[in-house]
Amino acid sequence: MDLASIIGFLGAVGMILFAMVIGGGIAPFYDVTSILIVFGGTFFAVMYTTPLPTFLGSFAAMGKAFMPPVKKQDELVERMVELAGIARKDGMMALEGQEVPDKFFSKGMQMLVDGADEVKLIAQLNQEIKAMKARHLENQLVVKAWVDIGPAMGMIGTLVGLVLMLGNMADPKAIGPAMAVALLTTLYGAFVANVMFSPMLTKLEGYTAYEVTYREMVVMGLGNIARGESPRNIQDQMIANLPPKLQEKLQAA
Repeated sequence: MDLASIIGFLGAVGMILFAMVIGGGIAPFYDVTSILIVFGGTFFAVMYTTPLPTFLGSFAAMGKAFMPPVKKQDELVERMVELAGIARKDGMMALEGQEVPDKFFSKGMQMLVDGADEVKLIAQLNQEIKAMKARHLENQLVVKAWVDIGPAMGMIGTLVGLVLMLGNMADPKAIGPAMAVALLTTLYGAFVANVMFSPMLTKLEGYTAYEVTYREMVVMGLGNIARGESPRNIQDQMIANLPPKLQEKLQAA
């Protein structure tokens, strides 16, 4: 669970709601017409931008902004060094059945056990990284569509409200509701883009970058094992991707 995502989102929403309450209550900021235009209209317009399976799958991807997979790079380095020592001492077959942190690592290690050389191993695993980046990008483009279309729907709602207002200038009672639609749709559109989805997109892009780095470290380590590098050399190469404090921790171990 990512506390920064949860606390940040709830805090932003809470501050907005608190400001509404002390400013006169939430009721003036609730309008069904505006909700239908912005939230309903954006939902279907975003669906229009992508195939249905991708659209539906994007909601699971959004959840990862709050509950991302936990993969620790320092633990990866430590395990890779242990496996390198086993392979150098007892051969690649000794890696059979060894525990590893994730499926990507497991697949690469099984390729070593099955006799794949360094070139084949690296090519296959890099292709998987490329495919993963493409999958993540598909979902991120859906989130970006929410960011782009939400404010646009807010502007459409504003124009709808203005048309209703100008068409009923003779009826003072109709001006207020029409003006509410005009203003609240802009507010809702800004909320959808800047509170709900823009921070989420940034978070997901960061997680993708972290996952790519993690997998590239796996490829580097397994490639070095295939080449017969010493555990110490493998560690020195892999920790270059880590922050200085983690580098010092591993070098001191």
